Amino acid sequence: MVVRLGVVGYGLGGRCFHTPFIEAAEGIELAGVVTRSPVRRAEVEQDWPGVRVFDSLQALLASGVDAVTITTPPETRRDLVLEALAAGVHVMADKPFAPSAAVGRELAAWAEHSGRLLSVFHNRRWDADIRTLAAVVGGGRLGELWRVHSRFDLDDPATLEAGPGGGLLRDLGSHLVDQMVWLLGDVRSVNAHLDWLDLPTGRTDASFCIEMEHTSGARSQVESTKVNHIEARELRAYGSAGSYRSLGTDVQAQAIFAGLRPADDLAGWGYELPDRWGVLATAEGDEPIPSEQGRHHDLYTAFAAAIRGEGPQPVPAAEGVRTLAVLDAARASADQCCSVEVDARATTSALPAPSH
Repeated sequence: MVVRLGVVGYGLGGRCFHTPFIEAAEGIELAGVVTRSPVRRAEVEQDWPGVRVFDSLQALLASGVDAVTITTPPETRRDLVLEALAAGVHVMADKPFAPSAAVGRELAAWAEHSGRLLSVFHNRRWDADIRTLAAVVGGGRLGELWRVHSRFDLDDPATLEAGPGGGLLRDLGSHLVDQMVWLLGDVRSVNAHLDWLDLPTGRTDASFCIEMEHTSGARSQVESTKVNHIEARELRAYGSAGSYRSLGTDVQAQAIFAGLRPADDLAGWGYELPDRWGVLATAEGDEPIPSEQGRHHDLYTAFAAAIRGEGPQPVPAAEGVRTLAVLDAARASADQCCSVEVDARATTSALPAPSH
């Protein structure tokens, strides 16, 4: 069975971070796109000749898709996720898939009630740099892992969104926090600082620094800005036996922006160039570590397999809720200028019945 999937929204996310990786994934096909914009419709026709374009989610659902990806603006996602689940299709929700952990738990409860899958698009678990770090950590060469630092700065103020659904914490912060939770496990407490800007569209957080204490005993720190006119991607890990540092280049995104597609060269896709490889430093000296492959399309391959009952979801809603709980704690920590415990209910193992 090939899963027929429709994409709702064709902005930057739908065009650059979803459809090219759906094309490259196994067992899934792009069956339609929802957009009302004449400009976006023309882009779909140019990018994906023969793929149907719909004016509404309702029209897409009526065409007979098995699943949908919701990649519309954050404030619209809850209602669209619920509409898709009510129609009996599986859902991939872009991040942040809910405005808070509480709303995330509500959506997860609805998915469970409907008997359909709800996955979250935390595709950056499949970045080349975090996969390489995970391999180093998993190999035990750092000894007891003490802490991990993650920095991702972009000179991209034009894409900073204001309003209740905006802010860099909920945008790039969703990915960076999720990577650390995926790598190091659950978070016990958070200490965070946010920097704020007044934009014409409203006040928003424009940069952040978050320190996390994980239940494993390890600590992590993530930070980012979009408005300080600097581009940097750095990962550092420290352990009892040494350290690891990489200065990456966001390989897959840059390739997409250059007009490349993973399906054109799956074998060569997503590798960091040797001059940007990370370095493991131990008592034996410095050792460049070859890049693991970045494979965002694996998320969609796993999603399709889960729909067929052939494997687990790649990022189930419960894991999305766990990340949202850390973001909630980070916002509270910044507001209160103190360390905040992460909500222990950040699990959907015992979901409430969905409210009507």
